[in-house]
Amino acid sequence: MSKSVLTAVAWPYANGPRHIGHVAGFGVPSDVFARYQRMAGADVLMISGTDEHGTPLLVQAEKEGVSVQELADRYNRQIVEDLAGLGLTYDLFTRTTTRNHYAVVQELFKGLYTNGYMIKETTFGAISPSTGRTLPDRYIEGTCPICNASGARGDQCDNCGNQLDPANLIDPVSKINGETPKFVETEHFLLDLPALAEALSQWLSTRKDWRPNVLKFSLNLLDDIRPRAMTRDIDWGVPVPIEGWQDNNAKKLYVWFDAVVGYLSASIEWAYRTGNPDAWRTFWTDPEALSYYFMGKDNITFHSQIWPAELLGYRGEGARGGEAGEFGELQLPTEVVSSEYLTMSGSKFSSSKGVVIYVKDFLKDFGPDPLRYFIAVAGPENTDTDFTWDEFVRRVNNELANGWGNLVNRTVSMAHKNFGQVPTPGRLTEEDQAILDLATDAFGIVGEALENNRFKAGITHAMHVVGETNAYIAAMEPWKLAKDDTQRERLGTVLWTALQVVSHINTLLTPYLPHTAQKVHETLGREGVWAPMPKIVEVHDDMPVNPVGVGVPKEGKSYPVIMGDYSSAQAKWEPIALESGTPLSKPKPLIAKLDPELGQTGPEWAPAQQG
Repeated sequence: MSKSVLTAVAWPYANGPRHIGHVAGFGVPSDVFARYQRMAGADVLMISGTDEHGTPLLVQAEKEGVSVQELADRYNRQIVEDLAGLGLTYDLFTRTTTRNHYAVVQELFKGLYTNGYMIKETTFGAISPSTGRTLPDRYIEGTCPICNASGARGDQCDNCGNQLDPANLIDPVSKINGETPKFVETEHFLLDLPALAEALSQWLSTRKDWRPNVLKFSLNLLDDIRPRAMTRDIDWGVPVPIEGWQDNNAKKLYVWFDAVVGYLSASIEWAYRTGNPDAWRTFWTDPEALSYYFMGKDNITFHSQIWPAELLGYRGEGARGGEAGEFGELQLPTEVVSSEYLTMSGSKFSSSKGVVIYVKDFLKDFGPDPLRYFIAVAGPENTDTDFTWDEFVRRVNNELANGWGNLVNRTVSMAHKNFGQVPTPGRLTEEDQAILDLATDAFGIVGEALENNRFKAGITHAMHVVGETNAYIAAMEPWKLAKDDTQRERLGTVLWTALQVVSHINTLLTPYLPHTAQKVHETLGREGVWAPMPKIVEVHDDMPVNPVGVGVPKEGKSYPVIMGDYSSAQAKWEPIALESGTPLSKPKPLIAKLDPELGQTGPEWAPAQQG
């Protein structure tokens, strides 16, 4: 029986197009992982969608003079196109403004409320003096009252890792308009984290194999745990499903409460859209199922503290006890896989500050695999990484084009020119066997790295095999053998060996470079789908659900989702033997080299930062 693996990917916020810093954190790592798991025989469910509630979306809509739903619709479609273009193999990429999502979020809230983990309190809320609108915690910045670091957000300080309250910040200001917020009394529902702290601590203590930075940060959160508001004074979002609240259009659930529930609601929608409404339970209620959550480091607290606490409370496993709701005993994350920041000349990618390289522009000029490669080999897996055009050009030209592309091209070209097909090998020499063994052994090494979310280590070893294979060809000198008729068998053996290794390397690189892998598959004379791609499908909001309250989405609205049939792919995580006699055509260039000048100037739409 194959293992079940939920690949839960952070929900991109629908207030603008996504930049490459976003997909470096959630997009490429999650897809590399999901593709590998499918190749290794796992039953994978990869889900996400656009996050479409909260104040920032309202602010952006106001700025553009459009309705908030219109803005969300526009950017939802743009993001869907970007992520599909990048080749991210979502089983379902949906959105949070669906009736199903509202209904699932409300069920989670009611379960927590019934079990006693949603408590009503009067708190201080931050209000913009000029608009009267509630400011989200993370849109308020100031000096941390604990470590005195500047730029601490109202929800947490990235410097010391402590959870904060915006009212406690020193010299707080609104990131939206620079105003000093006004703090007023308001009634809200809070998630009683202290009542869930022991259960949360027990669960976290069993997480041994997480990335050290993530585990340390998560454990530190337990040192200062306090109730956290899960409702907001806002007129855009999921209604609070409690009598006296649900018809109050000035009170909605906190965007971060509803966003993390999206992993569950997307799974339920996927099951509905694939014709088996209970299929989601395999990934959520089976204790043997595995779940991996992918995001940037600024979202760790919501995935290693808030979301697990919600799940524990819904199961009735905190200090107040309780019983599981209608969804049953939902399983907690196996691992929270967080990346650090991708920066641009030392600055965190920021659309508002103009420090940005949009995915759509990148795809248009360079295609998906060069970006996927850069993120995998040089991305922010464990430390912040600076993106420079010079480094990008160097990586693409020297490693992808000159290393991998040239290896495929010259190997197939020589075999095509001299044999017209995959040749039949003669007796293998020590050198032949050594390079074959290196490539075969790499399945275990790269596979283990991918299994443990060490993507950089995996692709680094795969590219090491590329380098060694190029060295093998240089040492064997097949171009000289081709001039000597007495060496024809040896020529065939060398080229067969090189082609077999190319086939192995292509499998190793498939999770990272799926578009290129499909081309290599065809270049080796093979047919059919090797590395499947996602598709954009137009669907209707037609699930049989009944969310309650004012402002729920209308039934029947159409929207785009990303889906795909990935089960029929030929790619498997195992060596595939070459068939001698397979016809070979003259290969086309695999990877386009970039103009070296680009490294100095950058493209017009994102010029290089001059130091």
